[in-house]
Amino acid sequence: MDTCDKCGKPQIIINRKQSGQMLCQDCFIKFIQEKVLKDIRRQKLIKKGDKVLVALSGGKDSVMVLHILNSLRNRRIIDLVAVTIDEGISGYREDGVRIAAQNAEALGIKHRIISFKECVGRTLDEIMVDSDDRNACTYCGVFRRWILNQVAREEGATKIATGHNLDDETQSILMNYLEGNIHNLTRIGVQSESMYEGFTVKIKPLREIPEKEIATYVLATDLPVHLAGCPYAGDSFRAKIGTFLKEISKEHPTIMYSTLRGFDKIKPVIKEKFSQKGSMDICQECGEPSAGKICKACSFRLSWNHE
Repeated sequence: MDTCDKCGKPQIIINRKQSGQMLCQDCFIKFIQEKVLKDIRRQKLIKKGDKVLVALSGGKDSVMVLHILNSLRNRRIIDLVAVTIDEGISGYREDGVRIAAQNAEALGIKHRIISFKECVGRTLDEIMVDSDDRNACTYCGVFRRWILNQVAREEGATKIATGHNLDDETQSILMNYLEGNIHNLTRIGVQSESMYEGFTVKIKPLREIPEKEIATYVLATDLPVHLAGCPYAGDSFRAKIGTFLKEISKEHPTIMYSTLRGFDKIKPVIKEKFSQKGSMDICQECGEPSAGKICKACSFRLSWNHE
């Protein structure tokens, strides 16, 4: 009978193929918690006194981030606040918002719910009814980043923590490389590096944790999470790349780690040669930092007003 490599118990819940470890429930939970906190220290993602805004969707990744960072809050190392963005996706988003609120309330963490409707003027469903040239992920990504940065400033947050995991990060690396978007590659990393005033630093505490292990963790700890997938994501390029990586990982279980490690080694060279250097402007419409006179979020909003 297989036994846990840490404590010798026979109740195995995961075989970590990339390392060969077999762990029981208790040892796996402890391993994940220690791994994430060690990565935070090693990468210097958080310092004492930080106020961290958690982008809390209600999904497994962001719920796990909230609960692990709460251990630092309980030790009075950091303060926490959570924000959930309701994009307005009928039949899907309601459960995620409810579960996000449930987690924040259980931990006693301040929680704000911000909707696309109130900030942008349209739900994502309404945006997509009139859109025939862009996919939903384009609008969603632009508006989510725009809202998060505004809320972080309102809350006095020094960091924004997201639930990006190992799968997400390797997907982004591969997507941008295949599309030839070298400028975007310079911006991928464990934390954002913008020096422009007005941008809150974003951190990814789960960047080295595979999605499968996050799912196992939330089940093992019995955390309430929203497991449904976004109905707009199914046919996206990211979904296709994700499927490819999962398939190749079956025979090559370390492929996502090696992709991440290899990218991190070459990123300084890519950044030095391809980073777009220039002055940052302020959007004339909303006052957010912008590469031009109008930021991307406001350019979308203004185009609707002219329809």
